[in-house]
Amino acid sequence: MQTLDLSLAQDVLAAQPFSRLLGARMVSFGDGEAVLELDVRDDLRQQHGFVHGGVLSYLADNALTFAAGAAAGANLVTSGLSIDYLRPATGRTLRAHARVVRAGRTRVVCRCDISTVDDAGTETLCAVAQGTIAVV
Repeated sequence: MQTLDLSLAQDVLAAQPFSRLLGARMVSFGDGEAVLELDVRDDLRQQHGFVHGGVLSYLADNALTFAAGAAAGANLVTSGLSIDYLRPATGRTLRAHARVVRAGRTRVVCRCDISTVDDAGTETLCAVAQGTIAVV
Protein backbone atom coordinates (compact mmCIF):
# COMPACT_ATOMS: atom_id res chain seq x y z
CA MET A 1 0.00 0.00 0.00
CA GLN A 2 1.36 3.41 -1.00
CA THR A 3 1.91 5.84 1.86
CA LEU A 4 -0.33 8.85 1.48
CA ASP A 5 0.57 12.28 2.82
CA LEU A 6 -0.75 15.81 2.40
CA SER A 7 1.40 16.52 -0.65
CA LEU A 8 0.27 13.38 -2.48
CA ALA A 9 -3.37 14.03 -1.51
CA GLN A 10 -3.06 17.55 -2.94
CA ASP A 11 -1.64 16.08 -6.17
CA VAL A 12 -4.53 13.60 -6.42
CA LEU A 13 -7.05 16.41 -5.90
CA ALA A 14 -5.29 18.56 -8.52
CA ALA A 15 -5.56 15.66 -11.00
CA GLN A 16 -9.38 15.77 -10.78
CA PRO A 17 -10.69 18.08 -13.55
CA PHE A 18 -13.94 18.82 -11.70
CA SER A 19 -12.08 19.70 -8.49
CA ARG A 20 -9.84 22.07 -10.48
CA LEU A 21 -12.94 23.63 -12.08
CA LEU A 22 -14.41 24.35 -8.65
CA GLY A 23 -11.09 25.43 -7.15
CA ALA A 24 -11.09 22.93 -4.26
CA ARG A 25 -8.07 22.81 -1.93
CA MET A 26 -6.82 20.06 0.36
CA VAL A 27 -5.73 21.81 3.56
CA SER A 28 -5.30 18.86 5.91
CA PHE A 29 -4.86 15.12 5.42
CA GLY A 30 -3.83 12.19 7.60
CA ASP A 31 -4.75 9.95 10.53
CA GLY A 32 -8.14 9.07 9.00
CA GLU A 33 -9.13 12.68 8.40
CA ALA A 34 -9.22 15.14 5.52
CA VAL A 35 -10.18 18.81 5.25
CA LEU A 36 -11.08 20.37 1.92
CA GLU A 37 -11.92 24.02 1.31
CA LEU A 38 -13.61 25.85 -1.51
CA ASP A 39 -14.05 29.59 -1.98
CA VAL A 40 -17.67 30.68 -2.40
CA ARG A 41 -18.24 32.33 -5.78
CA ASP A 42 -21.35 33.69 -7.45
CA ASP A 43 -21.33 30.96 -10.09
CA LEU A 44 -21.70 28.32 -7.34
CA ARG A 45 -24.93 29.82 -5.99
CA GLN A 46 -28.53 28.84 -6.68
CA GLN A 47 -31.41 31.25 -7.40
CA HIS A 48 -31.79 32.37 -3.74
CA GLY A 49 -28.12 33.32 -3.42
CA PHE A 50 -27.04 30.30 -1.36
CA VAL A 51 -24.34 27.84 -2.41
CA HIS A 52 -25.98 25.10 -4.48
CA GLY A 53 -26.55 21.80 -2.68
CA GLY A 54 -24.69 19.97 -5.43
CA VAL A 55 -21.53 21.88 -4.53
CA LEU A 56 -21.93 20.84 -0.88
CA SER A 57 -22.50 17.22 -1.97
CA TYR A 58 -19.37 17.31 -4.14
CA LEU A 59 -17.32 18.64 -1.24
CA ALA A 60 -18.69 15.99 1.14
CA ASP A 61 -18.10 13.19 -1.37
CA ASN A 62 -14.49 14.14 -1.97
CA ALA A 63 -13.68 14.82 1.69
CA LEU A 64 -15.22 11.49 2.74
CA THR A 65 -13.21 9.59 0.16
CA PHE A 66 -9.96 11.34 1.05
CA ALA A 67 -10.52 10.65 4.76
CA ALA A 68 -11.03 6.97 3.90
CA GLY A 69 -7.84 7.10 1.85
CA ALA A 70 -5.96 8.41 4.86
CA ALA A 71 -6.89 5.17 6.62
CA ALA A 72 -7.17 2.56 3.87
CA GLY A 73 -4.94 3.65 0.99
CA ALA A 74 -5.53 5.02 -2.47
CA ASN A 75 -7.71 2.50 -4.30
CA LEU A 76 -11.17 3.66 -3.23
CA VAL A 77 -14.50 4.77 -4.66
CA THR A 78 -17.61 6.14 -3.00
CA SER A 79 -20.32 3.48 -2.82
CA GLY A 80 -22.94 5.49 -0.95
CA LEU A 81 -23.49 8.96 0.46
CA SER A 82 -26.22 10.72 2.40
CA ILE A 83 -26.26 14.40 3.23
CA ASP A 84 -28.46 16.59 5.40
CA TYR A 85 -28.56 20.31 4.70
CA LEU A 86 -28.92 22.12 8.02
CA ARG A 87 -28.96 25.76 6.90
CA PRO A 88 -28.28 27.78 3.76
CA ALA A 89 -24.60 28.00 2.89
CA THR A 90 -23.35 31.58 2.76
CA GLY A 91 -20.00 33.09 3.67
CA ARG A 92 -16.57 33.34 2.13
CA THR A 93 -15.35 29.74 2.26
CA LEU A 94 -16.78 26.23 2.53
CA ARG A 95 -14.84 23.82 4.73
CA ALA A 96 -15.48 20.06 4.71
CA HIS A 97 -13.93 18.10 7.58
CA ALA A 98 -14.27 14.34 7.15
CA ARG A 99 -13.14 11.58 9.48
CA VAL A 100 -13.22 7.81 9.48
CA VAL A 101 -15.84 6.21 11.71
CA ARG A 102 -14.82 2.63 10.95
CA ALA A 103 -12.31 1.21 8.50
CA GLY A 104 -13.04 -2.37 7.47
CA ARG A 105 -11.32 -4.61 4.97
CA THR A 106 -13.68 -3.81 2.07
CA ARG A 107 -15.63 -0.74 3.26
CA VAL A 108 -14.77 2.44 5.14
CA VAL A 109 -17.53 4.46 6.80
CA CYS A 110 -16.85 8.17 7.23
CA ARG A 111 -18.64 11.26 8.49
CA CYS A 112 -18.24 14.83 7.21
CA ASP A 113 -19.18 18.21 8.66
CA ILE A 114 -19.45 21.05 6.15
CA SER A 115 -19.21 24.58 7.50
CA THR A 116 -19.21 28.02 6.03
CA VAL A 117 -16.49 30.42 7.12
CA ASP A 118 -17.24 34.15 7.13
CA ASP A 119 -14.86 37.09 6.78
CA ALA A 120 -14.20 37.09 10.55
CA GLY A 121 -13.21 33.40 10.45
CA THR A 122 -16.36 32.20 12.21
CA GLU A 123 -17.46 28.70 11.19
CA THR A 124 -21.15 27.82 10.90
CA LEU A 125 -22.20 24.21 10.35
CA CYS A 126 -24.42 24.01 7.26
CA ALA A 127 -24.48 20.30 6.33
CA VAL A 128 -23.51 16.86 7.62
CA ALA A 129 -22.85 13.80 5.52
CA GLN A 130 -22.05 10.14 5.91
CA GLY A 131 -20.53 7.95 3.28
CA THR A 132 -19.47 4.41 2.64
CA ILE A 133 -16.28 4.11 0.68
CA ALA A 134 -15.44 0.84 -1.11
CA VAL A 135 -11.91 -0.54 -1.23
CA VAL A 136 -11.31 -1.55 -4.87
